[in-house]
Parts: sequence; C-alpha cells; structure tokens
Amino acid sequence: MQLETLKVFCDVVETKSFSKAAVLNFISQSAVSQQMRSLEERYDHKLIERGKRNLSPTLAGQSLYEVAKDVLLHLETLEQRLRRLSKSVTGEVRVATIYSVGIHELQPYITEFIRRYPGARARLEYSRANRIYEAVVTNAADVGIVAYPARRSGLEILPFKKDELVLVCHTTHPLARSKRVEITKLQGQPFVGFERDIPTRRAIDRILRNHRIKVSMVMEFDNIETIKRAVEINAGISILPRMTIDHEVSLGTLVAVRFSRQSYMRPLGILVKRGREIPTVMQRFLDLLLDEG
Repeated sequence: MQLETLKVFCDVVETKSFSKAAVLNFISQSAVSQQMRSLEERYDHKLIERGKRNLSPTLAGQSLYEVAKDVLLHLETLEQRLRRLSKSVTGEVRVATIYSVGIHELQPYITEFIRRYPGARARLEYSRANRIYEAVVTNAADVGIVAYPARRSGLEILPFKKDELVLVCHTTHPLARSKRVEITKLQGQPFVGFERDIPTRRAIDRILRNHRIKVSMVMEFDNIETIKRAVEINAGISILPRMTIDHEVSLGTLVAVRFSRQSYMRPLGILVKRGREIPTVMQRFLDLLLDEG
C-alpha cells in the first residue's frame, strides 16, 4: 500500500465525495474508487458507506482515517523540516475561509503568494464559520479566516483586518440619495440579512438592538452574494462590508451609504492551531497576510 492511497482515502472522508477527492489528487474518479476497493480488500472491512447524497466512513473506516491522518501529518512534518533545511518554499497551504473574504479579499494575497513562491500552492475552501474552526482544530485546514473571531480551545487568533459595514440599497431607494445616513433611518425598513447563526448577522443584530431599531426581515441567506442579488431586485436594504459590494457599486447596480456619527467595523481573524509546527510554506503565507492585512 502506498502513502498516496492513504491520502486519497483521507480526502474522501473529509470531502465526503469521490469526485472531490479525485480533483484534489489530480486523478480520475474511477481511480479513487479502485483505491478504495483495494483498501477494503486489504483490511477485509467495508470502509466507506455510500449513501445517496454523500459518503461517510464506517467504524472501521473512521479508525483507519484517524491513524492514516496521524501518519500523513508526521510525514508532512518530516518533509517540511527537510524543505526548511534547503531553504525552499514549496508545498501547499490549505486555507478555509468564509465566502465573503475568500471571494472579495483573499485573491490579491493568493496572487502575490504565487508570484513570490512559484513552488508553493494555496488551496482555498469556502465554508461557514463553525466548520472553519473545526477544520483548523482537526488539521483539515492549515489556516482559517473568519469574521468576528471567537476564542476556542486549541486555537490561536491572529488579527487580520477590519471591514467597514455600510448600508446597501437599490439605486431607486430613497436612502440611496444620501451621502451619509443616520442608522435610525433603518427603522421599519424591509431588510435582507444573513441567517441567524452567522457571526456577521449576530453583530448586525446587536448594532440595531443597541439603537433600538427594528427592521422587517424579509429574506435570510447564508452568503453575501445571494443577499446582494436580493437587494438588486429591490427586495429590501441590507448592511454589508463595503469591500464586498465595490464591484456592484462600480457597475451602478447597488448603492453603498456610510453611516453618520459612527462607523461600524467587521473584524477578521486568522485561525491557527495552537502548538502545531508551522511549515515554511504556511509561515510565508501568514507573513504575507499579516504584513499587508
């Protein structure tokens, strides 16, 4: 059995998909299936439950996954130590990020990272915040980036940057004519927001509650892109990070209005597993984020 097969198996367990594991390892889906069958024959146990919607490990598969992951992590540590001796920056850094940051803010960093270190790769995975914390703790991701970072056992939080929250509305909305707007003007307005378990939604709710403002929540979504589309059809107003709507503002499909009297900022944080050995490629990526964040 080759170590590459264990890597493919771990990717199947983590992505719950043969096709995604195939993409991550640059092989065909049939090759993934063949490797999974060979593992099951070798250990004489069914390792993967193949459901209608997704895959999950059996008890034997979970046991193999935990041991295989540990083996691969030790191997990665060894390889990183050897690379460090040669002073080369090669390998992959796995970044789990919320949608808004990954789509609108990380791309320039990724481009610069690849330019500086041609032998390195940065693999982005978009996810919800609660899953990002888990991914970093379990070593499924090297770096996590979330909004309103919260302290969690086993994690270190590095301050990244802050986004200004602004009122976003349709071009024909009465508030669109304002250069700045009092937040009290949002009273009773139809509002398009994030789902309740998303940290940015909780922060916006606190802001409105502190000003004793009640909006009429007409739609709730789990990502900024869908919220923007709803505001573009004039379903309601919203509050979003300014950087995430710059493109629509430049096209003239949305209007961003800053709040008067007070600015509201959305802090972003970088999550790193506490106590882990940081390989060179990961350290260089963190240096880039922190130097330019």
